[in-house]
Amino acid sequence: MGSDPIGMPAEVLAELRAHARAEAPRECCGLLLGTVGSIARSERARNIAPEATRYLVHPEDHFRAVRVARAEGLDVIGAYHSHPASEPVPSPTDIAEANSGPEFVYVIVSLLNDEVRAYRFEGGRPEPLALSSSL
Repeated sequence: MGSDPIGMPAEVLAELRAHARAEAPRECCGLLLGTVGSIARSERARNIAPEATRYLVHPEDHFRAVRVARAEGLDVIGAYHSHPASEPVPSPTDIAEANSGPEFVYVIVSLLNDEVRAYRFEGGRPEPLALSSSL
């Protein structure tokens, strides 16, 4: 765990960047659907956090993503959000609020440099994951 790259189609990567640009200067957020080791698609969610520099997935959108995943034979394997003005590195808030299992993937999209990074949290610490994108 931790060193194996996670697959993400180029069109999903493009969608994450487009969502981040559309919501700026607020953080965007959404869920990632797929199987262990492979992201198949993303589901946008409404960010209901009152602060522009935090995210909180709307519960209705979370339930919708779970239903969509089940209907497509997938699982909700992760979440994504944007950092409109900072590097794609987990903030202290991101670290404090990460509460999913060790297989859950967190993806951060930075509008500062258009970079996208993935992480898993092990023992409360972010562990970088390599992203493997196919065209």
